[in-house]
Amino acid sequence: MKDRDMSLESDRNGMLGEQVLLRIFIGERDKYKHIPLYEALVELFRSEGFAGATVLRGVAGFGAHSMYHTDRLLRLSTDLPMVIEVVDDRTRVEAVLPTVEGMMDGGMITLEKVQVWRYAKKRSA
Repeated sequence: MKDRDMSLESDRNGMLGEQVLLRIFIGERDKYKHIPLYEALVELFRSEGFAGATVLRGVAGFGAHSMYHTDRLLRLSTDLPMVIEVVDDRTRVEAVLPTVEGMMDGGMITLEKVQVWRYAKKRSA
């Protein structure tokens, strides 16, 4: 019964079903107003009331300049790839995109349709 109640709560929040996944690819050293860009973006999404945001640090990658970045000890990079993922309603995501683009200097933004199967708070202990 508890799972059903959480599922109903999710339905009321409008997160179940088709949503949009916003993916932002940046470098770990990227800044916005002297703070890490990934932190500024997460705070933007939180302050705008988004359902959630996750920051992932890559172990290797390259971007538009084809410069290889890795976490291997012999070639330790201080600019590892970072990915910020946000899932929410298309209208909400598209509304914040101009602000996100204005915060970025380089990088890549992608959007794709996703199906949200579950979105619920953790059960209390």
